[in-house]
Amino acid sequence: MNYLTNAGGLLLEVAFGALVTLFILRILAEAYRADFHNPICQFLYRFTNPVLRPLRKVLPPVRRVNTGGIVIVYLLECVKWLLIAAMAGIAPNVLGLAITGLGETLDIFLLTWVVLVFAWSIMSMLSTDRYHPVARLVTSLAEPLVRPLRGRMTIGGLDFSPTVVILGLILARMLIAAPIKDWGVSMMLGAAG
Repeated sequence: MNYLTNAGGLLLEVAFGALVTLFILRILAEAYRADFHNPICQFLYRFTNPVLRPLRKVLPPVRRVNTGGIVIVYLLECVKWLLIAAMAGIAPNVLGLAITGLGETLDIFLLTWVVLVFAWSIMSMLSTDRYHPVARLVTSLAEPLVRPLRGRMTIGGLDFSPTVVILGLILARMLIAAPIKDWGVSMMLGAAG
């Protein structure tokens, strides 16, 4: 039965991860004002609008941050952990589930930024088409994180600012998101609290 639970957990991680990633990319595209005419942005808006448009009335954006999108990501992470616990035959502690969802939400945002900055740095080293829809979206989402350090971390003509940003994001995952998630999981399973 444990093998079946592991396989089911993997399928849930993949399915919920794909769904959450779409909402996160939509949130980031809005926050960083990515080009709406980009076909990828249009796909993100088309896919997420049926859920986010009604939420705008209840949860209006704060500055350029789509609060409804963040709530959806958080709820999806909580539902994922609830389903994983149910597959394992565990009745989770509600507070632990809420904290785990918070840790997972923070972690997936940080991981998304790691992937975006890494992809952006690879594309900037290679001779890629800057006007390709993927390159335009990745640049608009990753460059604001790197811009404050750009030119300050240059050694021998190489700019290490993307490396420093990625390192900072990974450290934030390890030192902030992981402890929150671990604390929530231990509460959820009844080992703490």
